[in-house]
Amino acid sequence: MKGKVLIVDDNRSVRTALEMLLQREFEVVQSISNPGTLLTTLSQGKFDLVLLDMNFQSGINTGNEGIFWLNEIQKYDTSINVIMITAFGDIELAVKAVKMGAFDFVLKPWDNNKLITTLQAAMKLRKSQIENISLQKKTTLLEQELKRTHQAIIGQSVAMKQVMEMVKKVAVTDANIFITGENGTGKELIAREIHYHSKRNNELMLTVDMGSISETLFESELFGHTKGSFTDAKEERTGKFEAANKGTIFLDEIGNLSLAMQAKILSVIQNRSITKLGSNTPVDIDIRLISATNKNLIEMVKEGDFREDLLYRINTITIELPPLREREYDILLLAEFYLRKFAEKYGKQGLKIDHKASKKLLNYAWPGNIRELKHSIEKAVILADTKNLSESSFNLINEIPEENITLHNSTIEEVEKMMIQASLKNENGNLSNVAKKLGITRQTLYNKLKKYDL
Repeated sequence: MKGKVLIVDDNRSVRTALEMLLQREFEVVQSISNPGTLLTTLSQGKFDLVLLDMNFQSGINTGNEGIFWLNEIQKYDTSINVIMITAFGDIELAVKAVKMGAFDFVLKPWDNNKLITTLQAAMKLRKSQIENISLQKKTTLLEQELKRTHQAIIGQSVAMKQVMEMVKKVAVTDANIFITGENGTGKELIAREIHYHSKRNNELMLTVDMGSISETLFESELFGHTKGSFTDAKEERTGKFEAANKGTIFLDEIGNLSLAMQAKILSVIQNRSITKLGSNTPVDIDIRLISATNKNLIEMVKEGDFREDLLYRINTITIELPPLREREYDILLLAEFYLRKFAEKYGKQGLKIDHKASKKLLNYAWPGNIRELKHSIEKAVILADTKNLSESSFNLINEIPEENITLHNSTIEEVEKMMIQASLKNENGNLSNVAKKLGITRQTLYNKLKKYDL
């Protein structure tokens, strides 16, 4: 039977006899004589069951030592099942131990068959408890996911129709999907659309922003950790991959991963299993993988910044999202959608965008794409004093004066650099505000500041 059993008894002959008996029944059986090392041993060995003697000091038979260490084990992990063992048949002591949480009570000398049956029952309960905890966490996440209203993709442009045709074809498969596109183009929305139309749509889709996870927390966040695996690991944690089992995991900004983190992700994708931090036991996972980035991973591979084998693994199918400036027909459709949404939210129904304002929205390059459009509409709604949104209602902070730049003669990177410069100036260098206005994370902003030497 899979499972780890720890024997705590100061009698060497008892420990030897129990080890010989139980090694045939359980995966790992270990014993210690000094209860003072009990908690350290538990943290190192990740035990499921503890066979705990009631008395350790010579001449003292009150059972208080056993009760004390039972309490310490429960403080450490309530799901570890403890079987008390003693040579003294004190029924009151047995009742006290069970009331305090012991699984059962065994008298010396023990009956081998009865002892094994008791331990097997305790092991089944332990596994059931762990499964229930995992199920409760997953149920909570699933309930949150189901509360999320499915948002239909808005777009009638040729470019978006082509994207949606691709989504329709790939959603029903389990192929790994790689979504590319500039910031704010709706990569997560497309990922959710794929999940919504997949065979896994009754399970979770979890999103992980790879650009915001520090290298030190990477394994814990994605793969989970066991209790005591590091200083602040006060309880066992389920990682994102395990939580998304049977469902979909969306790795956003995957191009921001270091080479070391890329290697760990590659191993999970190849082996379809994860190993929690602090554990040596692999856990099988069944997930649909969708990844996204705004970076050119092919160029990063050439420069040695991204693993070629990982790129091949994640991009069975590639979907490239067009920037909003290439979806001219969709700009006003999206503007009207967000206008209705925010008018209802702020109690300003009946708002309309006039002709000149519409023309301004159509002529703007939208370097922040749909995210920037959404924020611009929300701001205009909040500040609106009349039912009419005019040209002056939209103060597009990333608008570059014509004397400084001609968009048609500039590269995307040149526009992006000047957009960041303008935002830094407008926000007096406040990086949090700049990131919020641009619709990107602080980490992404840091990367771009470094990239453009700003």
